[in-house]
Amino acid sequence: MNSPIVTIVVPCYNEESVLQETISQLCGLMRGLVDENVVSGQSKILLVDDGSKDQTWKIIYKETINNEYVRGLKLSRNAGHQNALLAGLFTAKEASDCVISIDADLQDDIQVIPEFIRKFNEGCEIVYGVRQKRDLDSFFKRTSATGFYKLMNKMGVNLVYNHADFRLMSKRAITELERFDETNLFLRGIVPLIGFKTDSVYYDRKERLAGETKYPFKKMVAFALDGITSFSVTPIRLVLWLGCLSFFISLLFGSYFLWLKFYGQTETGWTSLITSIWLIGGLQLIAVGLIGEYIGKIYNESKRRPKYIVDLDLFNPLDLKKREQLDNERNSIEKLSKTN
Repeated sequence: MNSPIVTIVVPCYNEESVLQETISQLCGLMRGLVDENVVSGQSKILLVDDGSKDQTWKIIYKETINNEYVRGLKLSRNAGHQNALLAGLFTAKEASDCVISIDADLQDDIQVIPEFIRKFNEGCEIVYGVRQKRDLDSFFKRTSATGFYKLMNKMGVNLVYNHADFRLMSKRAITELERFDETNLFLRGIVPLIGFKTDSVYYDRKERLAGETKYPFKKMVAFALDGITSFSVTPIRLVLWLGCLSFFISLLFGSYFLWLKFYGQTETGWTSLITSIWLIGGLQLIAVGLIGEYIGKIYNESKRRPKYIVDLDLFNPLDLKKREQLDNERNSIEKLSKTN
């Protein structure tokens, strides 16, 4: 059996503080895998610059020129982590037998990558990297993450527990992923929908090498809300049931107050009146906001805008040659215009 061509895709956003060490570790791993004939010598590391504002792209460009294993992909603007990941997967697909995605901070253990490849050789189309424990997380993050997985499970969304975006996907699996044409792609929920033969590899997550996390509390909440509303209409159904429950309770209280009126036992109830108004008003605002979240997603889907735009592709040699030809033609035109 021939060694598979493997591409490791690394989305990068403002990672200058950690990127050099990340490249060093991944290249060391790749050289070892090639020397041991675990992967093909054509295997690459694809670094996707997601519109970084620091020196990230300069580092990637320099490594692309000087390092045989490194290639770069530059997006025209910040498209978000999930879209940058998709850009890397779809770019690397045609030249790879399988693609492994990993974050640039290397908190995920790269030493289990040979195990990924072994399972791929055994016929697995998708291999998930799953954390064994969350000892390094704060109490809040550990509790909120556990609650999120449980909530999604109760809503009928099939997520791999303690799995983020550290996974292997075969060329066939990525081809099927391309068929999901929706704008709001929640990869952790969509990848399990692909099916095929899957397996998991368990590992211990490490401390971040340097820099700061790109998922602060605000982004974590937005990410969780996006996942819930992208995959389940359960929240809207809960609002419907809450409305029905409120309606029946109001009928009971209405009957009770009518009974009091007929028997002359009514009194002015300022507190109960104000409490009822605020309670019902709050529930209505929550319901309208939740429905608006779904309408917003419909609006985004209807526009059919591209998920990302590639500015420079240093992975595909054909695209690189075309760009060089265009640059040469542009330079020739500029020289002629100056001469004239």
